[in-house]
Amino acid sequence: MKVVSGRWSVVGRLTQSFILCFALLTQMLFVSCADARPSDAAPQRSATRFLTGAEVLMGDLSQLASSRVAVVGNQTSVVGATHLVDTLLAKGVGIKKIFCPEHGFRGTAAAGAKVDNSTDPKTGLPIVSLYGKNKKPTPEQLKDIDAVVFDLQDVGCRFYTYISTLHYVMEACAECGKPLFVLDRPNPNGHYVDGPVLDTARYRSFVGMHPVPVVYGLTIGEYAMMINGERWLKGGAKCDLTVVPMQGYRRDSVGYILPVSPSPNLRNAHAIALYPSLCLFEGTNCGVGRGTPSPFEIVTYGSDTLDLRNEPAPSAFSLRYLTTMYKRVPKGSFYLKSNFFEKLAGNGDLRRQIEAGMSDEEIRATWEPALSEYKQIRSRYLIY
Repeated sequence: MKVVSGRWSVVGRLTQSFILCFALLTQMLFVSCADARPSDAAPQRSATRFLTGAEVLMGDLSQLASSRVAVVGNQTSVVGATHLVDTLLAKGVGIKKIFCPEHGFRGTAAAGAKVDNSTDPKTGLPIVSLYGKNKKPTPEQLKDIDAVVFDLQDVGCRFYTYISTLHYVMEACAECGKPLFVLDRPNPNGHYVDGPVLDTARYRSFVGMHPVPVVYGLTIGEYAMMINGERWLKGGAKCDLTVVPMQGYRRDSVGYILPVSPSPNLRNAHAIALYPSLCLFEGTNCGVGRGTPSPFEIVTYGSDTLDLRNEPAPSAFSLRYLTTMYKRVPKGSFYLKSNFFEKLAGNGDLRRQIEAGMSDEEIRATWEPALSEYKQIRSRYLIY
């Protein structure tokens, strides 16, 4: 297991014998959450087996012994086929409450829909929503907690709000002196870095909090290390962070198929691969297939449809879909009247560049200085 030392720690105390036993019993990889459509533009899929951070944690729960634990999780927080909460409870870990992100604990709430506090009917545990008026755990909510375990499946895009939830959980833990354990999972879009870097001075929001590109090429554990290492928490605070890394994972294991859909409208690997490029349409008057069988695989404006279901997904952040539809939508009708497109893009330039008729290559060239600088920062936090 790779151990990274310095200003942060990546901790895993799984014994070698347990690793070998668990690896033989675990058949976790490349099971489909839905049909996956292959991309002839992407590297070949690897058949390497690995253990997620949640699975690795099961080999050594000593750091959670006698602790009152809160879990930040949702439907993706699984150990094999069993939810992490159920697994930890069965092993005697004292879970006291659950925090849940956008889409709720069971992942059924629509994008942007308010998620209310509730009670888990299976365990009777209180569920505290972090997607409503309260996006950050309060001192009151953490006062009876000794440690927080964070386990959410990310998809590697700046505007996917699970990393914003991660930021606020880290900030709350730092302020309240609570240790945080982040259980690492693969990033299905983790094999490349691309897109404009967020201008945090003008466009920071819950769909973009940090100066990173649209596709940032880190696992969620690595991302947590970057938040800490770059002092992005309020006041430059640092969280008492432990990342439980994956065992046997390779960054070039491209094509990993998530065993559980990370949110209601990312239903298969093809949609997840298209998501970085199509989500910017959420700031326009075009639709991306919400309410249809193929969300984030089609783009529509009225009766005009750009059908991508049988097209290879891009292996980089692509502007082609945006520029194609911009030319097909009546002039003045493409963008929403709000500045949500700018928040998703991360700057005010992309809209003007598209309107000016700049080529994809010309637009991409304007990203390069900030993108190169980000890649240097990213390199300091790579585990795999």
